[in-house]
This record gives sequence, structure tokens and C-alpha cells, in this order.
Amino acid sequence: MGMRWRNTSSERRNDLLQIEEGSLYPALQTLAESGVGESGVGHFFDERRVRIYKLTATGAKHLEHEVSRFEKMLEGITRVLAPGES
Repeated sequence: MGMRWRNTSSERRNDLLQIEEGSLYPALQTLAESGVGESGVGHFFDERRVRIYKLTATGAKHLEHEVSRFEKMLEGITRVLAPGES
């Protein structure tokens, strides 16, 4: 998931968020160690072994919760920055 996700998601992010290779893999490993993510070994189309990361069910619930918290925070910031529009 790592490099493939980093490369394909770059297009969606319009390069507004830079994810360096040196920070991506330690973050994925931390998620796996904490139980919100898991890793395994898979095979790429040319039979190379690759490490695959994915969210666990617990991780998906945690992500949903964190996205909700972020959206509420963003709404508050937006109201402060545009007080005449609420």
C-alpha cells in the first residue's frame, strides 16, 4: 500500500499535502503495532514480494471518529474566519 498509495493519492491531493517516503513507512508500522492497522506480505503482478497495509475494523472506526472531530474543528475555524456568513 505504501508507495502505491503515496503515488496515486498525490494526484487527488493536488500536492497540497506532501508525504515523504521517510515518514510514510514508520507511520504505517506504528498503525500496525497499535492495532488500528495490519500488515502482511503479498505479491505484486511480477511476483515480487511486497508488504501490504490495511486498516482493521477498529482502525476504520477510529478513522471515522477522527474525521468527524476534524470536520467539527474545521467548521469552528471557518466560523471564526468568516463571522458574517454564519
